[in-house]
Amino acid sequence: MANRENVAPLSEMTTTPLIDVLLVLLIMFVITIPVATHSVDVDVGQGPQCHDCPLDLVKNRVTITVDDKVRWNETPVTNAQLAALLKQSRALPVEPELQFEPDHNASYRVSAQTLATIQGSGVTKFGFVGNERYRQFASR
Repeated sequence: MANRENVAPLSEMTTTPLIDVLLVLLIMFVITIPVATHSVDVDVGQGPQCHDCPLDLVKNRVTITVDDKVRWNETPVTNAQLAALLKQSRALPVEPELQFEPDHNASYRVSAQTLATIQGSGVTKFGFVGNERYRQFASR
């Protein structure tokens, strides 16, 4: 243990509190600086429209054919057109029911893509139809 008589007082200033205060001030200045609001408005249009696609106010049916064509109420549509139609149906005052019916020989990939588009649209009234056909399996 050191002798108290030989211990000299510290003559250097402790900089830790000074650095802490400076960091707090720096953070406060960064928070109070206004966010840069520079923006460029770009008109991206309405996106792909399907003018021939009927939009039913009660229920709409999405089917996938054997040759992997997606249909909206029996009208062929692309994936982008399907997304636009789903957005239109969600914007209605009362959301219509959406029925999904893939053909039994439709590819899994197209069915999964279509379901992902439907899920991404935020549709809340959704149902699978035609599943009762597969209730009984033929015995081999």
